[in-house]
Amino acid sequence: MKIPKRIAQAVINSLKGGVVPRIGLPYITVGREVEIDALLHDVDIIEEGGASFRFIVGKYGSGKSFLLQTIRSHVMDRNFVVVDADLSPERRLQGTKGQGLATYKELIRNMSTKTRPDGGALTLILDRWISGVQSEAAAESGLDISSPEFSAVVEKKIFEVINALNEMVHGFDFAKLLTIYYRASVSGDDEQKAKVVKWFRGEYVNKTEAKSELGVNIVITDDDWYEYIKLFAMFLKKAGYSGLLVLVDELVNIYKIPNAITRQYNYEKILTMYNDTLQGKAKYLGIIMGGTPQCIEDTRRGVYSYEALRSRLAEGRFGREGIRDMLAPVIHLVPLTYEEMLVLTEKLADIHAQLFGYEQRITQEDMIVFIKTEFGRIGADSHITPREVIRDFIELLDIAFQNPMLEISDFISSGGIEYSKPAAEEETSEGDFAEFEI
Repeated sequence: MKIPKRIAQAVINSLKGGVVPRIGLPYITVGREVEIDALLHDVDIIEEGGASFRFIVGKYGSGKSFLLQTIRSHVMDRNFVVVDADLSPERRLQGTKGQGLATYKELIRNMSTKTRPDGGALTLILDRWISGVQSEAAAESGLDISSPEFSAVVEKKIFEVINALNEMVHGFDFAKLLTIYYRASVSGDDEQKAKVVKWFRGEYVNKTEAKSELGVNIVITDDDWYEYIKLFAMFLKKAGYSGLLVLVDELVNIYKIPNAITRQYNYEKILTMYNDTLQGKAKYLGIIMGGTPQCIEDTRRGVYSYEALRSRLAEGRFGREGIRDMLAPVIHLVPLTYEEMLVLTEKLADIHAQLFGYEQRITQEDMIVFIKTEFGRIGADSHITPREVIRDFIELLDIAFQNPMLEISDFISSGGIEYSKPAAEEETSEGDFAEFEI
């Protein structure tokens, strides 16, 4: 399969660095069909006006972020808008010092569409909405854009969208800002448009500043940012998109919060989101959160330490090894099989050869020996993840390319590869916080 060099470079560099590439995923996607199908079933429901909430649970390097990025690509092809953010000590779901708002800002900054897949799509979406309304009004009314009656027809269509938002929490203010943006567009006032975008991005420090610049006496805060995500989902549907998908990774950063009360507030926010999606309070909205087994299942510090969530999310008595319920709110990632890892190494070898323009020398037998060697390491059955195998294999490809005289099969068998740091070691960083209960 021919791959453009720009994409091949991004894929190889990202994987070698242990991160998921933002582009080129279809070239390296292996396995995970069951998980992808389950999540795309949710997407069908969202498209029809429903909502969904899922947790993706897996060890570091097991493919959580990869699965999230794969779904991201799929839904953007289906005309969805996607916002994504990784939680961190500065970005939480709830906080008193701007941590909740910081997550909202990151989500809006990463707002992506099919035509703007790398984020920063907010202005594009607003402008596209206005031009779409104008085109519809022109087609329906038969009026010329320059005629005085035309703007009245457009305003009527704008207010149809706005009225649908007015019933929602903070909908009146959201609608007012859309009106300001529309009027600034018509009059060519780019400065006023920029102020509205600044407000939607959550960048106004206080109400006084927003009041003086825009005439609205409200700003997005730590407490209510999620209400605006729900408003965006509804607005995006009215603006011609299929819906909004929110991806939140690195839930472990809530698990790591030392203060028990602060953790509980964050889990309470998750519960609010979860209940909203199940009870029909949110529409055209999907939320997927990613975390490690420990940060979900630990009953002292994890998501399951919040009883209301544990009782909703924990597996029932019929769940067991080898039998998976893909309709459950928590999807546990199972390891890739040896066969899937072999297919993945074949794809990577092909991409590497195309990128550097050489004739592929590593045979399938070499790859089989490589995989057996990787999985033959002590503790590999419970600790090895795709991330380490991929990093080791790309290192092998790099060495083989730079040393054409090297006998690859002998090199693999002799243990010439320096193994990547196992995920088990990385995961100890979660436990480092276990004693700091306040």
